[in-house]
Amino acid sequence: MGKEHKASIDGDQWAQCAREHGWLWDVASNAPSGGPITLILAHGAGAPMDSTFMNDMAARLAAQGVNVLRFEFPYMAQRRLDGGKRPPNPAPKLLQAWREVYAEVRRHVAGSVAIGGKSMGGRMASLVADELGADGLVCLGYPFYAVGKPQKPRVEHLAELKTPALIVQGERDALGNRAAVERYALSPSIEVMWLVAGDHDLKPLKASGFRHEQHLEAAAVQVAEFLSVC
Repeated sequence: MGKEHKASIDGDQWAQCAREHGWLWDVASNAPSGGPITLILAHGAGAPMDSTFMNDMAARLAAQGVNVLRFEFPYMAQRRLDGGKRPPNPAPKLLQAWREVYAEVRRHVAGSVAIGGKSMGGRMASLVADELGADGLVCLGYPFYAVGKPQKPRVEHLAELKTPALIVQGERDALGNRAAVERYALSPSIEVMWLVAGDHDLKPLKASGFRHEQHLEAAAVQVAEFLSVC
């Protein structure tokens, strides 16, 4: 259904619109055969939309044929203005930010629109994915639980999730390692991609034989393939 959605403005107008909102728009370097794909990608709790991780992943996804729109939650946008560090906004405000950004993107962008993010950004996206009717959900390093508390998982809504979802997770992620996560009851709509010896930033141990760049590229390829069939 999303792939049949037509844009209300052209590409240059949309790029200008994104800039006026203070967003970052990475255009796909090649158009997928099934139609345009856009992923709205939210940052994690502590780093902005233009962190090294977010810049790198957006570029890799664009190279794989996925348009990427990045935005900042209100607390991070304010931090950019005054330089002061502050904690994330309460969940209701974060969720409302998601609703507003999605509505604006969906109104103007053609093709399918998926939502997701790094850590907290992905978790907040997962809480509104069904409500918004997003074409897909992508979580990069999902915070299944607070550090050291795997017995108190934040997964109740994930058992009922209907939106097709891909979670890219490091096997040794301190907020969701493989041994703990594989015990949780997750919806059949959720696919988990495990990266060998990866941490919360998907970075592997040197002893694993993998490099961080390899894991990031593998994640981008898998995300693009996943979104192409959503």
